[in-house]
Amino acid sequence: MIPYGRGICYSGYRTNETPVTGIYPTYEEVLEDLLILKPHYDYLRMYDVSTHALTVLEVITKEKLPFKVMLGIEPGGEISNPNCPWGGLHSEEEIARNHIANFKRLEKLAEVANKYRNIVLAVSVGNECTSDWHPNLMPASTMAEHVRYIKTLTDLPVTFCEGAYFWREKGEPIAREVDFLSIHCYPAWMDVALKDARDYTIKNYEDTVKKYPGKPIIFTEFGWPTSAANDMDVTQIGESEQKQYLSEMMLWEKKNKITMFVFEAFDEPWKGGNNPDEQEKHWGLWDVDRKPKKYMKEKMD
Repeated sequence: MIPYGRGICYSGYRTNETPVTGIYPTYEEVLEDLLILKPHYDYLRMYDVSTHALTVLEVITKEKLPFKVMLGIEPGGEISNPNCPWGGLHSEEEIARNHIANFKRLEKLAEVANKYRNIVLAVSVGNECTSDWHPNLMPASTMAEHVRYIKTLTDLPVTFCEGAYFWREKGEPIAREVDFLSIHCYPAWMDVALKDARDYTIKNYEDTVKKYPGKPIIFTEFGWPTSAANDMDVTQIGESEQKQYLSEMMLWEKKNKITMFVFEAFDEPWKGGNNPDEQEKHWGLWDVDRKPKKYMKEKMD
């Protein structure tokens, strides 16, 4: 199990930067971000081993910053998913190619993690890809196989990141293999009122503990957006609401010494569609211009 620490999900894509076209944050931009985060967080979570992640690891090394990093990958889908409205269909040929490529991704993840093993906290073999809405849907049995495989390549702790509900519904094969479970919880996505959000999040944790007694469990995603355009109750969304939810959860985290990675550090305008108010763009504790929102501003004052 990893030691208790203050965690945050970090993707440093600014205006006009996007992994879709390969426009990544520069060394200088990453350094600026990490100096902003340094007083408040111990652990960073990243989602791939792209140019961006490699830059982050380089900056931490060269600048002698105190962060530890959880690295992960996104497998290519091995189940065709017609329930996903944004590209979940895969031909048999594509699935066969993905199956081979996914092991190459694991090899790359292990290679980078081993190179930076003094910085890397743990590795994750996937992110939410057993959720029934996911465009790159994966069988739980295959994800368990991926855990076993990467353990032949590195002795760093191995996990899988998934919503608490899907861990409980289909995660048993993976839970048997990982060193610890990494769960996600988003009350706002589930139309849970702000007044009930803390208790809802804690119940997700407690229900997962009951399902997997004795297995270490952390949160690798939880948070509250500051803007929303649809699919959420916009009357419950904003900086004040984010501040209330995170403040309540941080009291629980500190009391129980449970590592929780807040989603996320900075707003990312590249995400989602063309609506600038869309929630996918607005989970940051700082906006895209690195201006702190209410929750962080209070902590920094």
